[in-house]
Amino acid sequence: MSRIGKQPVLLPSGVTVETYDDRIEVKGPKGVLLRDLPSEIDVVLDGSTLMVQRQNDEHRAKALHGLYRTLISNMVEGVTDGYKKELEIVGVGYRAVSKGPGEIEMSLGFSHSVIVQAPEGISFEVPSPTRVIVSGIDKEKVGQVAADIRKIRKPEPYKGKGVKYLGEHIIRKAGKAAK
Repeated sequence: MSRIGKQPVLLPSGVTVETYDDRIEVKGPKGVLLRDLPSEIDVVLDGSTLMVQRQNDEHRAKALHGLYRTLISNMVEGVTDGYKKELEIVGVGYRAVSKGPGEIEMSLGFSHSVIVQAPEGISFEVPSPTRVIVSGIDKEKVGQVAADIRKIRKPEPYKGKGVKYLGEHIIRKAGKAAK
């Protein structure tokens, strides 16, 4: 049995879970998240705990058991606390400016500035010109938007200029060796 899959998901107060035939809906103070469930996985609600069970011991069911328990746990945490990723902009003249709700304008050394629109459910915050905070209730979406912003100008290995995650260590290379 999956070590992760057999652990219960504890539901904090204010979080409700509805299960349909092949779908689970988690409602909380920050919003609502939906996810389709595969036919091999069953969700059993017992008071304030949620158990994820598999219907058989086939390979696919075993593979999905721990995965869907973690995905449901992430949904519960997202509707209660939310998720955020912090990005840091490094480089002379590199900066970000908030252009209203859900939109940031970034100067990253190109001949033009880059405007990034936030998808639905994601918000941007720019506490300083060199920091961008991506937040939302869906962990996958927050991580994907942060990765897409980082992809615009990845940190280069010689000077470390570019967009990186806060606390990310960039492995630096030595430049040309002088004679």
